[in-house]
Amino acid sequence: MRGPRAKVRDYYSGTIERHGPTPLGVDWPNAASQYLRFVQLLKLCDFKKPFSLNDFGCGYGALLDYLAMRHPQAEVAYRGTDISASMISAARQRWAGNRRATFSLGSQCGEMTDYSLASGVFNVRLGHPVADWESYVESVLRDMRASSRIGFSVNFMLPHDDQPMEDELYRSQPRRWVAFCRKELGCSVSLLKDYGLREFTLLIRRKPSTAVRRQTGSHTARRRSPR
Repeated sequence: MRGPRAKVRDYYSGTIERHGPTPLGVDWPNAASQYLRFVQLLKLCDFKKPFSLNDFGCGYGALLDYLAMRHPQAEVAYRGTDISASMISAARQRWAGNRRATFSLGSQCGEMTDYSLASGVFNVRLGHPVADWESYVESVLRDMRASSRIGFSVNFMLPHDDQPMEDELYRSQPRRWVAFCRKELGCSVSLLKDYGLREFTLLIRRKPSTAVRRQTGSHTARRRSPR
């Protein structure tokens, strides 16, 4: 069986090629639900001062549309990363005039920023065994922790009541990933749910003893990381 990264790459390359830079192009039904997720994920960030942000699984850069609409005065150094070359190509075309946004092809964040977020990247399991998919999720969460000075945020779909999980999707109860982030990553975790979607969001913050201090004058210090 092909590994999760290869199948995820091919799946999302197919959606953007069929639907273009639209919510359907990143497998969301509409912009309203997409933006509602951004509201939750960005509760991690302090918009009162400039910050840098990794958008892992950035797609065509829809988060930039949301930031322009809801936080037009915010000073955000944005770095989008996606595993699909088609997504990155669409994002670079769409945001060619935005000097504070960069896009990179890769399966890891790749650079240190103040915050990192990932919206919907864990949902589409594509038939992989649950154990293999959860190992993949763990690897992404470890990289996000290593790439975030202050913290990172992610979301997951909740299970349906009394129904088995679909082969193509991944659903989980919050306790599985709250415990992982607290025990394995040494972070504090805030759980958000009941915001109108059958899912939950985790706001994960590095504890003061493990937080990486900001480098004076730089929000995008490089770190060495395999791609």
